[in-house]
Amino acid sequence: MKLAVPDMISNSYFPAVAAAELGFFKQEGLDVELELLFPVDKAYAALRDGTVDFVAGSAHSALAAFPEWQGAKLICAQAQGMYWFLVMHKDLGVKRGDIAGVKGRSIGAAPWVEMGLRRLLIEAGIDLVRDGVTIAPVPGALGASVNFRRHRRQGAGSAQDRWLLGQWHGHRGRGAARHRHGCARRPRGDGPKACLQLHHGLDRRDRPPDRALAELAAAAVRAIVKTQAALKKDVSLAIDVGRKLFPPAEAELIAELIRRDLPYYDPKITPEFVTDMNRFARDIGILKGEVPYEGVVATQFVQLWGDLDGARYGIWLFHPE
Repeated sequence: MKLAVPDMISNSYFPAVAAAELGFFKQEGLDVELELLFPVDKAYAALRDGTVDFVAGSAHSALAAFPEWQGAKLICAQAQGMYWFLVMHKDLGVKRGDIAGVKGRSIGAAPWVEMGLRRLLIEAGIDLVRDGVTIAPVPGALGASVNFRRHRRQGAGSAQDRWLLGQWHGHRGRGAARHRHGCARRPRGDGPKACLQLHHGLDRRDRPPDRALAELAAAAVRAIVKTQAALKKDVSLAIDVGRKLFPPAEAELIAELIRRDLPYYDPKITPEFVTDMNRFARDIGILKGEVPYEGVVATQFVQLWGDLDGARYGIWLFHPE
């Protein structure tokens, strides 16, 4: 089985990557191969075309390949909320929370990822045209063979060259010497509620329900839930994953970054989340209709329940008791 991941270094995609590298998928009887497919809309196109079996990506981005939620369902969350940062070149002297600092600037952001930033800025009173804000992919970052460590360095290099004066990216990409401007997810996050509600899901193609498919999806969810629990119990496991995927210096940094994200490693997909996500999707023009919870989440597999570490799980929700 193939699991597409649009970014190997994002904190919120890490549970799926770790589930593969730490053997939790294998424990559940799944032979899962990770495939890096960037940007995220390309990963969902592969799911639509049947070349991958699952996508671990931002939930709203499924609409890139499955308009009006026709043809795919969310089965669990890897992490809650939006984890992205907006950072600006240090020489600009932009203070945290000074949203006016984006005016007249060029900001690098990946396709579909940039939608959260656009909405955040609009809610903060920024008119992208009037205020001269340009949001576009980092030059050279969309090649088919791009390596994400190189992509982050390209972003840093562009910022240093002053073509790019800001960048919208995840925690592990903010290491260049630029000032952190704002975070959309932290408890004191600077983002509006619509952005705070976005999160990162594990998606499966929507096929006619049968027991074999339900058991397959349930196994994938069990693996994610176990991975989240294992990282909360021993965050140093993240280093083991990092050593397999990243250069030594970066691998040693990952445990602290994942530790900060542990409160957000929750597999629930609530009705409130779906309502907020769909409202966001309509606001930015990628969804037209009112799609109900069961049209987004794989509730047809409700018959498969079980016990896991003293708690109840479903293949689309995780219900503590």
